[in-house]
Amino acid sequence: MALPKAMTITDAAAERVKQIMSKSEKPAIGLRVGVKARGCSGLSYTVEYADEVKKFEEVVEDKGVKILIDPAATMFLIGTEMDFVDDKLQSGFVFKNPNEKARCGCGESFSV
Repeated sequence: MALPKAMTITDAAAERVKQIMSKSEKPAIGLRVGVKARGCSGLSYTVEYADEVKKFEEVVEDKGVKILIDPAATMFLIGTEMDFVDDKLQSGFVFKNPNEKARCGCGESFSV
């Protein structure tokens, strides 16, 4: 029996990842998602180009894109859905994370 993916990707997120990857100045194999300690609630999502798979990284390949999950972030991101929203109020990746217990008012950080 296959294990569930560490993260799922919506069609909108996959399309945005493809656009971002096509504009990369250096060769990249995908995007790396992680978390950093910052913000009012303690943790904030990070997204950066990945040029290699690091030791112990979780790799999610779906809808023609590759997302690498930083090993230090895996426990915070299990079950998360990565989406992309572009509307009047915001434009960016949105993470629907079942592990979140609280989110700051501005939406920039979260706690688990």
